[in-house]
Amino acid sequence: MVIIQWYKKYFHILFLVLASIVATLIIPGEGKFKFEYQRGRPWLYETLIAPVDFPVLKSEQELRSERNLAASKSPLCYNLDTEAVLKTREQISKVFNANTSDTLKKIDKLLNYLYEKGIADILEESGRLTGVLVSERGYREFEKPAAEIFTVETAMSYIKERLDLGLESSLKLKAAIKPNFRYNKNATELVRREAISTISPTKGVLYEGQIIAAKGETVTAEIEQLLDSYKEEYEISMGYSGSILMLKFGHFLICSALFLLLYIILYFSKKEVFKEKRKLLFIILLVLLSVLVTVLVRGVKPVYLYVIPYSVFALYLCSFFNTRVVLPVYLVIVLPVVVIAQNGTEIFMINLFAGSITLLAYTYWSRGWMQFAVAFGVFLTLSSSFSAFRMIEDGTILDINPVYFGYFAWNAILIVATYPLIYLFEKFFSLLSNQRLRDLADTENPILAELSQKAPGTFQHVLQVANLAESAVSAIGGYSMLARVGALYHDIGKINDPMLFIENQPAGAVNIHEALDPRDSARLIIKHVQDGVEISKREKLPAIINEFIQSHHGKSKTLYFYNKYLNNGGNPSDEDIFTYDGIFPRYREQVVVMMADAVEAASRSLKNYNEESISELVERVVGERVKDDQLSEAEISLKEIRMVKDVFKQRLSGMYHSRMVKPV
Repeated sequence: MVIIQWYKKYFHILFLVLASIVATLIIPGEGKFKFEYQRGRPWLYETLIAPVDFPVLKSEQELRSERNLAASKSPLCYNLDTEAVLKTREQISKVFNANTSDTLKKIDKLLNYLYEKGIADILEESGRLTGVLVSERGYREFEKPAAEIFTVETAMSYIKERLDLGLESSLKLKAAIKPNFRYNKNATELVRREAISTISPTKGVLYEGQIIAAKGETVTAEIEQLLDSYKEEYEISMGYSGSILMLKFGHFLICSALFLLLYIILYFSKKEVFKEKRKLLFIILLVLLSVLVTVLVRGVKPVYLYVIPYSVFALYLCSFFNTRVVLPVYLVIVLPVVVIAQNGTEIFMINLFAGSITLLAYTYWSRGWMQFAVAFGVFLTLSSSFSAFRMIEDGTILDINPVYFGYFAWNAILIVATYPLIYLFEKFFSLLSNQRLRDLADTENPILAELSQKAPGTFQHVLQVANLAESAVSAIGGYSMLARVGALYHDIGKINDPMLFIENQPAGAVNIHEALDPRDSARLIIKHVQDGVEISKREKLPAIINEFIQSHHGKSKTLYFYNKYLNNGGNPSDEDIFTYDGIFPRYREQVVVMMADAVEAASRSLKNYNEESISELVERVVGERVKDDQLSEAEISLKEIRMVKDVFKQRLSGMYHSRMVKPV
């Protein structure tokens, strides 16, 4: 029993400790390179001397330049078409008659020379600087200089320089000439790849005892390349040489610090999450998912980390939480990249920028095709922030490999592709997304439409309560959309018997409760809460809506009928008959809906609508809820209650402005 009670009270701590252990197991048992450096800045450590011989890697620009050169010098590949000569001669003999036999002989002689050199169907000008490989019948190859090869156009120019042909004859001859060298694109690409593959990624060796970087020395491009080479050698062959046990313990401490930071952020921004297992598990899952994806992608190819759409985690959070908590939690989700990735600080920073822009853009562009506008904003943010880092390090953006912009394009596309997973999370964790809330807030929703038709007075009441609650919750930094939806559905139980409630009774009609015993009236009125829960379950509304229905009266009394019962000589000990069998509100949103419901209902009985009467009513109604201990389980402060009352007074004054008595 003690363990169960401890678990109910401290399950969030247990979850965070277990998450730290899982994250520790996910991170591979590798040491981290202990030096941080950046081009253009001084070397902050002691003079670094090479402990072993290691190869010096070429820079990305050097490799790209050598690859382009190798590709440009690799030969073009052709297949020899032996039948082209026969087809050409056959065609020429048809278009030139016997009177031109001398011309035919000259043409035939020129064609022999041209076909011996080769007539290609495709030959780019850049390709003339290379050689060509010609494959005859798929097995015998021979090489020729590209400069000697003709195309149909250059062959015709060669012939016209040596023969005087009319325009018509030239056109017929050009149409008859068939290339005997057929370009083979696949073979050409294969030869180019082979040429590129022979390029060595290194350019020499730095021997043991040589200086890599001296203390206080500015890290130049050359020194940075030496440091990159040493780092590569360390991670491939040298690696971590200390105790594996201490290494994993260090990982555990870092992971524990990460989840401690998460705990602190949630404690100060959304403390109520610690009472909701599903929401806390959802946040922890996102952190662990970030760690897992980073580790897996880094193991495949570190540069692919630029493709990972970390910004989508911000969208996932934004779908279930208010914006006040999203950004700091997103920071924790992306933070593991700093520890795991080789250039983690840069990846962390550009994704932090991108995630922030995502949150801002998603506030305005969250539906349909506008999600692509959000993705485009992410692409621009990633590209510009990455370019900024290159300008800091290289002093130019001209040397940026365009492949990185392709990575960022895929990053943006994956945000759109992976966002629909939100519906899976919503179902699995029984959460309520913003999109679902927007759908529920639509007054054309079948349940609200039925309420409007069967209980029009109640429908107007819930609309006013929704407006009050939404404004008040927004003022105290709560989940305003959730408050609005909770307010819209809190009285749906009145659909079953709307005429029991005074707001639905026609003007001048006799109140049916006048003929009923106060106990029966109380029972019928209280029943609308249970009816609402049953309707909610039947319509498969989210569980949180049930809580709004059950908590909007809490465990308060139907005071009108209770007092009437006492005035008629009833027994005060029968107060349970007049008490709602609901639940106390837990969240600020539920507290505000309870207050807004009571204040709006009470405001209908006011005779004089002025600022003093409205202020007195709000203070009295809210004070009764506090005094009656209805807020004993709620996470709301006295300061927030004062802010809520101020909003109620302002909104009610605006709603009843036309009824107020103005001074003469």
